[in-house]
Amino acid sequence: MSRIGKKPVAVPSGVQASVEGQTVRAKGPKGELAVVLADRVTVAQADGGIKVDPRDESKEARSQWGMSRTLVQNIVTGVSRGFEKRLEINGVGYRAQVQGKSLSLALGYSHDVNYPIPEGIQIQCPKPTEIVVSGIDRQRVGQVAAEIRAYRPPEPYKGKGVKYADEFIFRKEGKKK
Repeated sequence: MSRIGKKPVAVPSGVQASVEGQTVRAKGPKGELAVVLADRVTVAQADGGIKVDPRDESKEARSQWGMSRTLVQNIVTGVSRGFEKRLEINGVGYRAQVQGKSLSLALGYSHDVNYPIPEGIQIQCPKPTEIVVSGIDRQRVGQVAAEIRAYRPPEPYKGKGVKYADEFIFRKEGKKK
């Protein structure tokens, strides 16, 4: 039994959720999102929440049960509060700044890296060494943060590069004489 799947998704005040077949739509103060769930689960609107259940007791249905419930939870949270990923830049001369609709990154290459900011995503740089990626779609926020991090992933010897704010970099000792 899925412990996550058993819990109904609570719909907070200010958010309207509707279920049409396998499609769940949520509309809130931050925007509107929809998700189409797998055919092996059933979704219904219960009192003050959305309930997801497996259609049968097959392994596939039970494995998609918790994931489907989490997808519904993510769209409800996204339209009510939104999601945010923080990135930190470590290294001498490494910095970031937002220029119009693109993010300019100086990461030790011979040129600056320009990353175009996708629709529905906001990027701020409160400090030159800090990037805040925010939006209502959790998957897109994580994908954009991963693409920015991929330009210069942190290296284990000096820790230089772009890392998540809550990420721990395992450090290696340099070579000895």
